[in-house]
Amino acid sequence: MRLEVTRKTDLATRALLALSTSVERRKAADLADELGASPGFLSQALTPLVNEGWIRSDPGPTGGYRLVADLTSLSVLDVVEAVEGTTDVSRCVLEDRACAGGGVCALHEAWARARGQLLHELSSTPLGSVRSRRSVRR
Repeated sequence: MRLEVTRKTDLATRALLALSTSVERRKAADLADELGASPGFLSQALTPLVNEGWIRSDPGPTGGYRLVADLTSLSVLDVVEAVEGTTDVSRCVLEDRACAGGGVCALHEAWARARGQLLHELSSTPLGSVRSRRSVRR
């Protein structure tokens, strides 16, 4: 069993935390370098956050990224779902499909309870309470 955060969600989270330490706009190249990512991948990770209105992206030579959201009002789950899409609690544990109506697998109930606890924990953890690890290189 693998429960993991994608590299894109990790980068988006670390970028939000890095942006929270400054009121100034941060150049994409500088922010990407600080976070150990390419500017292109940083842009992919931050686009959903810009679309949510949490980060402002100003183009041009004097532009950059700036945090406009209060990280204490965002949960970890908010960020995961912004980047990865809404969590589908009806997904089967065994296959990439919705659980079958009457023929659920032997792990269905235990998995549903565990998934519920995980989602509760992620939704009740404010992003502002998460500490940033400066660089995670794999």
